[in-house]
Amino acid sequence: MEQWLVDHETVIRAYVFYGMLALVALWESLKPAKVPTTSTPVRWLNNIALVALDNLVIRWVFPLLAVAFSITVAEHGWGLFNLVALPLWLMLPATVIILDLAAYVVHRLLHKVPLLWRLHKVHHADLDYDFTTGLRFHPLESLVTVSSTLLVIAALGAPPVAVIPYEVLFIGAAFFVHGNIHLPQTLDRLLRRCVVTPDMHRIHHSVDIRESNSNFAGIFSVWDHLFGTYCKDPAAGQDAMVMGLAEYRDARSLNLPQLLIMPFTRTSSRAGTMQSGVSLDSDTKQS
Repeated sequence: MEQWLVDHETVIRAYVFYGMLALVALWESLKPAKVPTTSTPVRWLNNIALVALDNLVIRWVFPLLAVAFSITVAEHGWGLFNLVALPLWLMLPATVIILDLAAYVVHRLLHKVPLLWRLHKVHHADLDYDFTTGLRFHPLESLVTVSSTLLVIAALGAPPVAVIPYEVLFIGAAFFVHGNIHLPQTLDRLLRRCVVTPDMHRIHHSVDIRESNSNFAGIFSVWDHLFGTYCKDPAAGQDAMVMGLAEYRDARSLNLPQLLIMPFTRTSSRAGTMQSGVSLDSDTKQS
């Protein structure tokens, strides 16, 4: 079974990627949570072009990605799990949990460290929120996040059979939590006790800086509960909550070339972000 998972990892990833993409896209089209404020075809074109460029850059820089790299780690005997003999039933959940915790820490650093925030704001500048937002990252940020994942795999000595479930969960969660969808409130509140939901993560994309500095978790919501970064509801409510960044409100300027140079341009401070109860001028332009 372990060898089968490793041999078919590429196929498994593809099924999960395109399956979740299709499922969430269909769900959004049938029952969207919020009405788009900008042109959806234009946003999709820019976001999908950005992820295509991301993949080209990552493949060029990294000869091995997570699962292939974990095979190399195992062959060289690197990391904790290759020094301390543990049963697979323990290593597998430990790998998933630790990699998800590492992703939470990196996500907080992307908001906290000014240089990293310059890269990450490309993700947050999206004026609407749907499954393509989960694909929208600056190539340099993708290099940072992939590097951090590979470092954790090496330090942990994570076996390939344990990395694959994490990759599958991460891909599925990325589409699900960025979906322009609502779950029934009772179900949403129940799931939030252990995993991230679309309504929970959507708050993280609020234009209100206090709300965007919350709900950092990617798969397991326990990290936000444990480290005090959980926000239950946006001040304006889910329907009225404004998405994006205060300094980027002109949809026409958020094309692919502008997204690529965004980290290198000067903008107003995040302190100018809308606060709860204060209206945002819809005509505000990028500084």
